[in-house]
Amino acid sequence: MPTPPPASPSLGAEIAACRLCAERFAATASAHQPRPVVWFRPTARLLIAGQAPGMRVHGAGIPFHDRSGDRLRDWLGLTEAEFYDRDRVAIVPMAFCFPGYDAKSSDLPPPPICAHTWHARVMAELPDLQLILPIGGPAQRWHLGPAARGGVTATVTAWRSFLPRALPLPHPSWRNTAWLTRNPWFATELVPVLRQHVRRSLETR
Repeated sequence: MPTPPPASPSLGAEIAACRLCAERFAATASAHQPRPVVWFRPTARLLIAGQAPGMRVHGAGIPFHDRSGDRLRDWLGLTEAEFYDRDRVAIVPMAFCFPGYDAKSSDLPPPPICAHTWHARVMAELPDLQLILPIGGPAQRWHLGPAARGGVTATVTAWRSFLPRALPLPHPSWRNTAWLTRNPWFATELVPVLRQHVRRSLETR
């Protein structure tokens, strides 16, 4: 299992030291401290743009270090070593820290202040991206703009219209198993194309 790396020396260190949401997190049911999970380098060819780390990722400091990551790697057709090769793969969520739990132990949404503060700066450091995979509503709205305002299902259903630059995905959480059952085209039509484009993005020089 890889160890959490620095990103670019200056920006990565700034993000890792961010405490903008310390009071917000302390007031959640999880009452945790900020721990930004930073995983990108300027040479990346593939961008995985997620929502926010969960509690397990917060503890490990490694993105998608959970069952969702297992499912996502299967969708992408990547080994763990390929997935965590930060020279080729950037993992940049809309919030770098675990947002916390609400009173019902459900994950809170990513605080918008994180994307407002950091996302444009991070994207400016990734000039060689060949493919962007926006996962979930917040990432799709940021990366795809008005075309993603109809919701995740409508956006993922229209996946062909975003190629070759981007390919929107539902969240790989096991809570989305029912969605995958209702939408079998995702596995039969989208995933094979996804694997082809992922492989092509990583092999492009």
